[in-house]
Amino acid sequence: MELSVIARLRSPYGSKFGVPRQSGLAPAVVSRLVFEPPFRSRDCLRGIEGFSHLWLIWQFSENTDRGWSPTVRPPRLGGNERVGVFATRSPFRPNPLGLSCVRLLGVDWETPEGPVLRLGGADLTDGTPVYDVKPYLPYADSVPEASGGFTRNEAPEKKRVICPEEVKAALSPEEWEALEETLTWDPRPSYQRDPERAYGFPFGGREVRFRVSDDVIQVLSIGEEKGETR
Repeated sequence: MELSVIARLRSPYGSKFGVPRQSGLAPAVVSRLVFEPPFRSRDCLRGIEGFSHLWLIWQFSENTDRGWSPTVRPPRLGGNERVGVFATRSPFRPNPLGLSCVRLLGVDWETPEGPVLRLGGADLTDGTPVYDVKPYLPYADSVPEASGGFTRNEAPEKKRVICPEEVKAALSPEEWEALEETLTWDPRPSYQRDPERAYGFPFGGREVRFRVSDDVIQVLSIGEEKGETR
């Protein structure tokens, strides 16, 4: 079976570092789904605006050369305990496909790139290839009594974000809300807990630097994007 890339996501996340661990954790982050030329048809999207949420099937495009392993170490287990790859959402899979539920904010029907979907809460990096879009059906896709396995049905703990007003001024109120939602989930790998270390990642074309101490994330600077994150 051959798969065709039908669209690519345009996102403020310029690297894997900083991307929320699941979709929906940062609903203020707005992305655009731009379809490839063969699929830039209004007919393909007829009726889609009636749905509040969509499923995206996409590729872990930054991991295609890393291979896979039968077992992985989930961050939720501290990165020390191994479980089966099919019991996790690890990007290192036999077929590097991801599945995300996103909010449909609207459809821009008339753009130079054809109809474009505006999405909220996507957990994908900029340029991610998308293979399919499907509507989310509340009566079929929602299972309130579902068990979360080793995640214990608990969301990660949120942290408080502080930022000097002069630093925050580099962003619009909408951009700051999206960045704050991203940071509050603590983007660091679970095994990195050095309170003196400064971290950085590209967000919306800017380089964001921050430090974490206990339950507080302090934004140090928001400047021009400088490339590789560390």
